[in-house]
Amino acid sequence: METEKNIFDTSVSKPRFNPMTIIFDSGRLKEPAPQFASERETCLKYFEKWSEQDQIEFVEHLLSRMCHYQHGHINTYLKPMLQRDFISLLPKKGLDHVAETILSYLDADSLYAAELVCKEWYRVISEGMLWKKLIERKVRTDSLWRGLAERRGWIQFLFKPKPGEAHPDHISYRALFPKIIQDIESIENNWRMGRFLLQRINCRSENSKGVYCLQYDDNKIVSGLRDNTIKIWDRNSLQCIQVLTGHTGSVLCLQYDDKVIISGSSDSTVRVWDVKTGAMVNTLIHHCEAVLHLRFSNGMMVTCSKDRSIAVWDMTSQTEITLRRVLVGHRAAVNVVDFDEKYIVSASGDRTIKVWNTSSCEFVRTLNGHKRGIACLQYRDRLVVSGSSDNTIRLWDIECGACLRVLEGHEELVRCIRFDGKRIVSGAYDGKIKVWNLVAALNPRAPASSLCLRTLMEHTGRVFRLQFDEFQIVSSSHDDTILIWDFLNYTETSSNNNQQAPSNHLTLQPSFSSNAMNDPPEHYD
Repeated sequence: METEKNIFDTSVSKPRFNPMTIIFDSGRLKEPAPQFASERETCLKYFEKWSEQDQIEFVEHLLSRMCHYQHGHINTYLKPMLQRDFISLLPKKGLDHVAETILSYLDADSLYAAELVCKEWYRVISEGMLWKKLIERKVRTDSLWRGLAERRGWIQFLFKPKPGEAHPDHISYRALFPKIIQDIESIENNWRMGRFLLQRINCRSENSKGVYCLQYDDNKIVSGLRDNTIKIWDRNSLQCIQVLTGHTGSVLCLQYDDKVIISGSSDSTVRVWDVKTGAMVNTLIHHCEAVLHLRFSNGMMVTCSKDRSIAVWDMTSQTEITLRRVLVGHRAAVNVVDFDEKYIVSASGDRTIKVWNTSSCEFVRTLNGHKRGIACLQYRDRLVVSGSSDNTIRLWDIECGACLRVLEGHEELVRCIRFDGKRIVSGAYDGKIKVWNLVAALNPRAPASSLCLRTLMEHTGRVFRLQFDEFQIVSSSHDDTILIWDFLNYTETSSNNNQQAPSNHLTLQPSFSSNAMNDPPEHYD
C-alpha cells in the first residue's frame, strides 16, 4: 500500500515534521477493518527488527499524526507503566537503608499515609524505626519537644540506648507520637485559657520586702531581693538553699550561667559570685549610681545605671573583667540593656531606645515613640519589645526603627517583658501579668481585640520581674513572693491545690496605694 510504503521507509534521513493536532471525528469509533489484524502483525514484525532509537522515532511519527482524544488514551495507558514503586524495589537490591532514609523525611501525616500504601512500605517504616526517628528529629529541632521529652521522661527512650539497655519496639513509638501531640495541644490550651498549677515561694524578708529580679532553670531559682541579698531556691522543695550576702543595697539585677552569678545593686557595684560555692570572687566599681540592669554573653558584659551611662566590659575570666567602653547619650537613667553580636540596645527614662554597634560601640539610631520613660525591653533578631511608664508595650523593627505595633491593656507602668516565638508576657505595677499573641501582634491586619490572650492576677503587689518558657512563667513582686505558673501539669484536680483559684476565675482586682512602697531607683519619667 502507498501508506505502508511511506510509513516504513527508513532509508531516508530523520524527517523534519511539525506536530499537529487532529480534531477527533466521532465517526471513527467503529469496528476494526478486516485487514487490521494482518496489517498490525506486519507492522509489529518490522517494529521488532528496528533499534530502540528507530522505534522511538517511529512512535514520534505516529503520535504526531494522532488527535487529542487519542493522545489522552495513550497517556492513560502509559502512566502506570512509567510509575515505579522505588520503596518496594530498593530493598530487593539490598538498599533498605536508602528506602528508610527517603521515608524518614516525611512528616507525621505523610508517614501515616505511607504505612497504608502496601505491606512492603509498612515493613520499611517499621523495621527502620521511622516513628522513633521522627520524634528524635522533633526533639533536636524544637525546644517545646525537647522540654517535654525531658519533663515527661521519654527522652530516655530516644537516640542511642545506654549500654545493656534496649529501646521499645516500633509500635511503642507509633503509639507515643499521638500522645505527645495531645500533650502539646493541652499545654497550648492551658496557655489560652489561663489554666495553671500555681506554686508560691514566700521569701519572708525581715526588713525591706520585694523581689526585684530572678532567673531560673530546672533545678533552682536565683533571686535578687530588696533586702540586699541573693537567695537561691530549690525547684523541687521550693526551699531556700543558699543566701549570698555582700551587697550593701538592693539587688536590682542579676544573671547567671554554669560558672558565675553576676549581680548589680543600688550600692552602685557589680559583684561576681561563684555559682557552685556562692563565694564572691570579684567586685566591679565603676558606676557612680545604682546599677539597674546587666547582661553578659560570650566574654562580653553590658551594664547600665541611674548615672545615665552604659558600660561595656570584656570578660576574660571571673576575676579578669575589664572596662572596654562607656556609652553616653541618654538624658536620664538607663533602665535596661540587651545585646547580641550586632547591636547593643538600651532604654531610658528619657523615653528613648538607643541602638549601638556591638563591635565598635558606635551609636546607630534612636527609637522614638513612647510617651513616658521606658522600664523594660527585650531584643532578639530584628525585634525589640519595650514596656513603658505610659502603660503601653511597643514592638519595633531595629533595622529601620519603625514601631510595628502598640499593645494597650495594662493600667500602670509596664515593668518587665519577655517574648519567644509565640508569645509576649508582660508584668506591670497594676499587679497583672498579661500574655499576648506575638504572631498576631506582628500582623498589621490583626484586630487589637485578638492580641491579649489572657490576664493573670495572683500577685498582690507590683510585678517586678518575670521569665517564661513553653511550660511556665516564673514571676516576682513587691509582695515578697515568687510565683511559678505551671501550664504543663495543670489538671482539674491539681487546680484545687492552688493557693488561690486560677486567675480567670478571679473577680477582684488588687489595689495598690501609691504609698505602698518606695519606688526603686529607676527613672521612669
